[in-house]
Amino acid sequence: MRQGGLIGCGFFAHNHLHAWAEVEGAGIVALCDRDEKRLKEAGEKFGIGRLYTDAADMLASERLDFVDIATTVATHRPLVELAAKAGVAVICQKPFAETLDNARAMVAACERARVPLMVHENFRWQAPIRAVRQVLDEGTLGDVFWGRVSFRSAYDVFSGQPYLATEERFIIQDLGIHILDIARFLFGDAERLSATTRRVNSAIRGEDVATILMAHENGATSLCDCSYATHLPEELFPQTLVEIDGSKGSLRLSANYRMTVHADGWTQTLDVSPKLLNWASRPWHNIQESVFNIEQHWADCLTNGREPETSGADNLKTMALVFAAYESAANGQKAIDVRRMA
Repeated sequence: MRQGGLIGCGFFAHNHLHAWAEVEGAGIVALCDRDEKRLKEAGEKFGIGRLYTDAADMLASERLDFVDIATTVATHRPLVELAAKAGVAVICQKPFAETLDNARAMVAACERARVPLMVHENFRWQAPIRAVRQVLDEGTLGDVFWGRVSFRSAYDVFSGQPYLATEERFIIQDLGIHILDIARFLFGDAERLSATTRRVNSAIRGEDVATILMAHENGATSLCDCSYATHLPEELFPQTLVEIDGSKGSLRLSANYRMTVHADGWTQTLDVSPKLLNWASRPWHNIQESVFNIEQHWADCLTNGREPETSGADNLKTMALVFAAYESAANGQKAIDVRRMA
């Protein structure tokens, strides 16, 4: 049983803790948060009595196999480097870093220490997205030449995470990173991209709408669009919709987890809904299941000595897309060569 410590007991960390309680082969035995009230509340809720307000103290006092860093992005580098210095494996929340230099430094620190590093990039671990990937792996659609990954909503994410309203960069850094990672997962790495952004909600600081066009190394073109300013007849939060065209057919992952595959003259529509775990709640259950899935993957990788699918090194490529998108948007949708950034 791999023993872990969780750093950061805020809003989303409770999903981490619920999932860790069900993961086979790993669990959380210690908690750390600078806010004593929040720390004690999490400890009582999840029955964890080893509590720390300082991460260095926790690493020095506990014999941990890994730490789960569920804090805001500005703290990631010092915490990752602290864990690496202690020889402890790291799973770190997204966005991984504020700059590409910080991201590279964290990857390098863990490589020098020879400790595994994974980024908690969970959207690709959602059951509907894995179902889409399976269709591609089976070759049903033939040569994929076009795709779209879309997340459009007016859900009030700021009520649960008010700091998001104060971020200078918002939707690409917080949500778009997931959408871009899905595009990489489905269509392969990108060569070039161009992007446009807009702030519709005047009560927030950063952008809340983004559209990103990418040319992939395999010749496919993809469109990633995200919005927290879109009022729909049916609120679809937190669903990601996917469209794919290939030489043999097409796929559409539409509202409410309906996946339609059309190929070779036949059409099949499947329900690829996520499981409603016993601690989960709608509409968050899609994300909550993906948290469990990625944590189980991490535990399996630690046990078997495998590199995680969303390793720190792999996530550098997703981070490069994020920063390229901001650069493009700031320069009139200029096409950016992503390969020079990764």
